[in-house]
Amino acid sequence: MGLQRRLSLLHATALNTIDMVGIGPFIVMSSVMAAMGGPHCVIAWIAGAVLALTDAMVWAELGAAFPDAGGSYAFLRRLYGSQRWGQVLSFLFIWQTVFQSSFVVASGAIGFTNYVQYLMPLTSRWVTKAVAAGVIVLVVVALYRRIETIGKTSVALAVVVITTILWIVASGIVGGNWSQVAQIPRTFSLNGLGEAMQSSVYAILGYYNVCHLGAEVREPQRTIPRSMFLSIVLVTTLYIAMQLSVLSIVSPHQARPDQFIASIVVERVFGQTAAVIATVLVLVVALSSLYSVILGYSRIPYAAARDGNFFAIFARLHPTEHFPHISLLAIGALSILIVLIFDGLRIVVASILTLRILVQFVGQAIGLLLYHRRKGWAEFPFRMWFYPLPALVAIMMWLWLFLSRPPVAIANGTLALIAGVVVYVVVARQNGWFPWNVERSTDCE
Repeated sequence: MGLQRRLSLLHATALNTIDMVGIGPFIVMSSVMAAMGGPHCVIAWIAGAVLALTDAMVWAELGAAFPDAGGSYAFLRRLYGSQRWGQVLSFLFIWQTVFQSSFVVASGAIGFTNYVQYLMPLTSRWVTKAVAAGVIVLVVVALYRRIETIGKTSVALAVVVITTILWIVASGIVGGNWSQVAQIPRTFSLNGLGEAMQSSVYAILGYYNVCHLGAEVREPQRTIPRSMFLSIVLVTTLYIAMQLSVLSIVSPHQARPDQFIASIVVERVFGQTAAVIATVLVLVVALSSLYSVILGYSRIPYAAARDGNFFAIFARLHPTEHFPHISLLAIGALSILIVLIFDGLRIVVASILTLRILVQFVGQAIGLLLYHRRKGWAEFPFRMWFYPLPALVAIMMWLWLFLSRPPVAIANGTLALIAGVVVYVVVARQNGWFPWNVERSTDCE
């Protein structure tokens, strides 16, 4: 028995929302303010939303046409040919996903421990690591069940996410000095915008999480596109409202990267006790984000293994609950290992995300344009508006974002890509994959 379609539009939108929000905005909002140096930092959130909406057009076409487990893994194989270049790109996608997903989970757990320290000091480095590892174990245990239960839980977690952000918004309405928001400088640095967008895009990413669960979504042709656009509009509106409220309480000149901005805002308006409650809610939000991220990423190695392009053990489903439990456990275990080994993950995660831009986002959008030229529109129940403009805008914005990242991140991402290519060449030669099968391969989908 395979995966079952039990996720509704409400479930899918909730899963996207909690994946997008998480602890991200509560950490990076002060970084956006510090990078831009003024209330015009709201532009970074608008630009991030434009990138998300244009890129979501690509995801919506692919998710509606090919609703299967694995998301980009399945899309790249379909777009470039499962026995040719699609095999190369999908292998590189799995290569970076195995590491990236675990680093993302580990960084979220470390962010959780940072907020814990607002409530109580963690006495040593190893106590901090133990808390982070314990959080990952807790989330994996929560996910070790059938998918419709997870869908219902995601709705409850999404309510907590939105409630927390609305509290920050209410803080600005009640106690904010809105004259600070109106003090917009005459000029601003484009370099500052690029740096701020690194943070805003990081906080917005996750709108495509439903595509990783395509094989478990009801009426995917309608549900997948709608859930993505709904979650982007909802989350971006909340982010902008939250940013304006924060600006009314905390001056941009007082902002420092990675501040506990939510706790500071609530404390200034409602006092210490309220700030403690808000911090607890942020911790719940962090847990909900890890919940959604691990759920989505655990389906990707499963899809690759099922197709014979990854270790076969990852294709196993739980015998009674029918979810990919080996993949879930593996990502959880590797995430814990990363937490125990590394103290700082920012540059490592940035480097992996740099690799992700080229292989996943840019490769996927270009592949869709090429596929339409070969195959037309017959397979696509959803068609992006103003084709091909959204895809072209997304490609250009992703490339600009890639080039504007720190040089160390670009170098590390490039080295990771080269290593993935080397590993693919070795594995492909052993298994007779492309290009060694080119003479007998007729797959040119």
